[in-house]
Amino acid sequence: MGAITRGVANGITTSGVVLKSIINNDSMDNVTAFPSGIPADSITFISSQTASNSASLSFTSGLTSTYKAYKFVFGNIHARTDNVPLEFNFSTNGGSTYAVTKTSTFFRSYHAEDDSATSLGYQGAFDLAQSTSYQAITNGLGNGADESGAGTLIIFNPSSTTYVKHYIGRSIINEQSDLCMEGYSAGYANTTSAINAIQFRMSSGNMDGTIYMYGIK
Repeated sequence: MGAITRGVANGITTSGVVLKSIINNDSMDNVTAFPSGIPADSITFISSQTASNSASLSFTSGLTSTYKAYKFVFGNIHARTDNVPLEFNFSTNGGSTYAVTKTSTFFRSYHAEDDSATSLGYQGAFDLAQSTSYQAITNGLGNGADESGAGTLIIFNPSSTTYVKHYIGRSIINEQSDLCMEGYSAGYANTTSAINAIQFRMSSGNMDGTIYMYGIK
């Protein structure tokens, strides 16, 4: 008994903290619920869509009032046509049409592979002014085997029927001119109707890759 007591005592700091070294099994695999004082995860996976030489990817379910924000994550998005951006548009009718009016801004930075060029600046060609066109989230992707893009898009409170819907996009790509290019897009969908679907596509040609949809509390 004395050895057990000493072992336990040696595993507790002077401030009363139990050291992990004296706990034989510290996994939480069998926990079915957390006490009320422990917050649950703030981000929840909802669904994913995968393109394989596809014209577009559409999420026509899951955008509800359950979450106040939705995050779309894409990695290794590959364009089948050279020098085309990944873009998106919203729908208020479950995906029957994608033509929601938007106003936005876009800027980018880049660095050439051979260190020959760098830049940071506003990119007016990708902004929108009360337009129903698709919104670019990347610059022109290269279509080489080693070229692809990754990034995120967040839309806030899409189910609101009172306010416009803000969004923020960020991307990093292998640009078609052998540039490492980071893009930032932000704007709002100028509608008080609930947004309940979103479509991603290249501005021209088909695409490969997976996009994941998460809800944020």
